[in-house]
Amino acid sequence: MQIAVPAENHEGERRVALVPESVKKLSKVGIAIAVESGLGLKAGFSDEDYTEAGATISSNRQELMASGDIVLRVRKPALEEITSIKKGAVHVSYLDPYNENETVDALASQGVSAISMEMIPRTTRAQKMDALSSQANLAGYVMVILAAQKLDRILPMMMTPAGTISPAKVFVIGAGVAGLQAIATAKRLGARVEAFDTRPIVAEQVQSLGAKFVDIDLGETGQTKDGYAKELTAEQLEMQRQGMKEVISQSDIVITTAQVFGRPAPRIVTQDMIDAMKQGGVIVDMAVDSGGNVEGSNSDETVEVNGVSIIGVSNLPAEVCSDASQMYSANLFNLVSEFWDEEEKAFNLNLEDDILKGCVITHEGGIVNEAIKTLRDGQNRTQPKKES
Repeated sequence: MQIAVPAENHEGERRVALVPESVKKLSKVGIAIAVESGLGLKAGFSDEDYTEAGATISSNRQELMASGDIVLRVRKPALEEITSIKKGAVHVSYLDPYNENETVDALASQGVSAISMEMIPRTTRAQKMDALSSQANLAGYVMVILAAQKLDRILPMMMTPAGTISPAKVFVIGAGVAGLQAIATAKRLGARVEAFDTRPIVAEQVQSLGAKFVDIDLGETGQTKDGYAKELTAEQLEMQRQGMKEVISQSDIVITTAQVFGRPAPRIVTQDMIDAMKQGGVIVDMAVDSGGNVEGSNSDETVEVNGVSIIGVSNLPAEVCSDASQMYSANLFNLVSEFWDEEEKAFNLNLEDDILKGCVITHEGGIVNEAIKTLRDGQNRTQPKKES
């Protein structure tokens, strides 16, 4: 059994799928590890580090991909690389299966068993494999640091002989994993923090971190069985915008983290809300790569709008790539370890298992994930029929 780890070739991606520490642990259970030369350089890991941990180094990417019984990576594979993966191999990465139909179809056609890290269920047992949460934690931290660097004032209150400086006001929209980390980080830096979420159930978590929960009556809201916020109606979104506008007008920093899994991000901060914000204010849009929460935000750009800076970084965890790689690598190690059959020396792809049932997208030439199959069936029904 061999694990192959190709280097990431997506522009701006500095994270790696396996760090040397995880290589060492996997080698101890009898799994051979081969990594592409230069795999970890951007995250601070040399080829020598991997060799010492027990990996072999390959300089031929195509041969490396073809050798893997399990292929581990961060980003989805390029279409032209999928034919290099051998039939029956297990491929593990982020796949964005709700939107990447071509990639999913190509993996199925190749006979690859594809696991999508976004689809790991949010259950107690799967927590140690939950890459979305581990990376969102880091994203929440990074957003506050980026905002603090851009803001033209300090975050904490400071009492000096020259006078007292009042603390900066930070407003966090969305109190999921990233939002809660943003709240905690801003509080540690001394800011006065307020937060809003469509799920009233998270108010206690917000308050436990020392922030004020902004209560906006939206009527009936809630969360999905996996803990994600349910999509709001157009009327609810408008009520939310009006309720937030006043808070935003008093804020120095606004951080938006609202995302709906598998769909474009909701637009929550509109131009009139930006116009109401004080000069020198900073907005960080976590959802910029999936449509953006903020009107006018651009992926991987900082846009100035009427004296307000709107920061859009598409890959926030990559800003702290060393720690992000350590955490993602631990998620992958836990996934492989959980389903490693010590007697058979093989990865046990049991599709009746509740975790694998949620995250395996393709297997034995077809799409096996129920959520993706349901989505495809819906898409096929809405396709216009061709004239004969």
